[in-house]
Amino acid sequence: MAQSADHTLAASVATETGTLLVEIRERLFSSGAGTWEVRDTGDNEAHRLIVNRLSQARPGDAILSEEGHDDLARLTADRVWIVDPLDGTREFSEPGRTDWAVHIALVENGVPTAAAVALPAVGQTLCTEPEPQLPEPHNGRPRMVVSRSRPPAAAIIVAQALDAELMTLGSAGAKAMAVVLGMADIYAHSGGQFEWDNCAPVGVARAAGLHASRCDGSELAYNFADPWLPDLLICRPEYATDALEALRKVIEGEA
Repeated sequence: MAQSADHTLAASVATETGTLLVEIRERLFSSGAGTWEVRDTGDNEAHRLIVNRLSQARPGDAILSEEGHDDLARLTADRVWIVDPLDGTREFSEPGRTDWAVHIALVENGVPTAAAVALPAVGQTLCTEPEPQLPEPHNGRPRMVVSRSRPPAAAIIVAQALDAELMTLGSAGAKAMAVVLGMADIYAHSGGQFEWDNCAPVGVARAAGLHASRCDGSELAYNFADPWLPDLLICRPEYATDALEALRKVIEGEA
């Protein structure tokens, strides 16, 4: 299992990468760089920093990064770091937006055991040690965080069943951390993500005491040859039963 130093490493690498991305963003915006230059530079520089730091600190561990070559030797590794150097490149390339993130997670036996999600534009990193403290429930309708464009089917199903209020955010990490921070109560996604999109957020969410599973209630597992994950549900525990029941009815064709 992860050691205390692994939690510290995840948080420090996420924070350092976030600091680099803020600097890159400010520099390129001030120079008049185009959208694609901002996105590509952020992705590439963040990836290089993360791989260098993790390789130096844990030379025997495997790494799966959105921006790197996928070495399938990771499938037989005991410890695999699954990372998204820049989650939310679209938001990163839009001046003033803060809903983008950096994901760092250590996976052992398919489970994230140490994780950190940095929200660089607001100067915050949430991690598995010390674990986040989940705020008290708010009064009123549950708040569901969804994508800025078209909400996925899972979100619509749960929102209708629980009479949830919809609020929009950009990256997957920003959405999940909104639930951890008490800004939202539910994050449901269908239509697919990759392992690096939600591995670290799931690790941090679980450390905070949130429910995290597939939309059918089954476990989220990581480090497969195909890193595609069809769906997920992250929510406050008091909403898990009702949300899963609503999704189950649709999955089984009862609604």
